[in-house]
Amino acid sequence: MTEKKRTTIILFSGDYDKAMAAYIIANGAAAYDHEVTIFHTFWGLNALRKDEPVSLKKGFLEKMFAKMMPRGSDKMGLSNMNFAGMGPKMIKHVMKKHNVMSLPNLIALAQEQEIKLIACTMTMDLLGLQQVELMDGIEYAGVAAYLAEAEDGNVNLFI
Repeated sequence: MTEKKRTTIILFSGDYDKAMAAYIIANGAAAYDHEVTIFHTFWGLNALRKDEPVSLKKGFLEKMFAKMMPRGSDKMGLSNMNFAGMGPKMIKHVMKKHNVMSLPNLIALAQEQEIKLIACTMTMDLLGLQQVELMDGIEYAGVAAYLAEAEDGNVNLFI
């Protein structure tokens, strides 16, 4: 019996289009029977943020980070052609026209396919994010956990 192939992705970017690429690759790899892990760190954590605000007691810097970062995957900007928020609206319109899944739907599909979604706890501490602010059904770990996953990976990507 052959060992299952493994794909690991570090999602560092908080850009909608780059997160889309990560999740398209992840879902494709899972469809090809790979064990897939996406390790979300720094701005990539925004893909895991809940859409609705969560009332928490935070310090000044943590409050500022929370206000400056997009709340939820659907509010992320584009890496290019953001145009003060018009770019994401235009790309989402084109995606809908061509029946391309949205980022929130790709994330839901990833969870259905049992893709391991990991939030970097060190980055969460730095940005003042708490588990209650992130979506359900994800895991929390540090870089050592990612390295353990990547060590046996057949495909390792940094996006």
